[in-house]
Amino acid sequence: GPMPVGMGFVLTNPEAEALLGRSDADYRDVVRPYLVGDDVLNSPVQEPSRFIIDFGVRSLEEAMGYPAALEVLRERVKDERASNRDRFCRENWWLLGRPVIAMRAALAPLPRYLATSAVAKRFQFIWCDAWWCPSNRTIVVALDGDYDFGVLSSRVHSAWAELQGGTFEDRPHYTHRSAFETFPWPRLAKTGRSRVAEAAKKVAVRRSEICLERQIGLTKLYNEVDDGAYRDLRELHDALDEAVAAAYGWPSSAAHDPQESNRLLLELNRAIAAGEIDYRPFG
Repeated sequence: GPMPVGMGFVLTNPEAEALLGRSDADYRDVVRPYLVGDDVLNSPVQEPSRFIIDFGVRSLEEAMGYPAALEVLRERVKDERASNRDRFCRENWWLLGRPVIAMRAALAPLPRYLATSAVAKRFQFIWCDAWWCPSNRTIVVALDGDYDFGVLSSRVHSAWAELQGGTFEDRPHYTHRSAFETFPWPRLAKTGRSRVAEAAKKVAVRRSEICLERQIGLTKLYNEVDDGAYRDLRELHDALDEAVAAAYGWPSSAAHDPQESNRLLLELNRAIAAGEIDYRPFG
């Protein structure tokens, strides 16, 4: 859903187009597509459907360089922010919320990044354009390779995330701390990553084709896959899962047995913690 900072920052598409069309400043810096969990799960194109005014970490003086956008917030949110219990929000009425500075710094150099919905029946990672602004209910990963998408989209990772993560109401809940930071990646030479990357690209392409063709989102698509539809997509996922298992040096059977893959990951974590292996997954 929307950020708890209030809906005043969210623009209708015509409002966003009007700002982006202005020539007195480059409003693309501060008017950004706003990605929420519903877009990840239910949009046939897995893209944001709305825009938001996001001044990032800019001072009020810097924000004044985008006068028409600042004016919208002055009209809509300034008074409401004056009574906010949070001192940061009161004093920085033009900012969306407490800026997650580490996240912004990590994403800044990347042409694209990965995101998933924090709460879902199953965790689906999608590619995000660098311009998009993620909501606080989307989980962002500052990685931009097909290999990274492949590992995170594999059964090996999702089974681990379900084991480690909590639940929200009745659905699994993905968090950086429980699901991502505890997850040991394959220790691979760069050459060994290509099989995972190739398999991942095929999954992404086929998944998108079906969503567009049927005008459905990922949740509906994978409910249908679970029912036995789209055998070709299921086979592409099996190939990806086996490529990821191979990247760990495991037999392909581990790709299809979540209990076994979780046992092997726990063992790998133990060996890393004990200093028995040199663990530099991204180096």
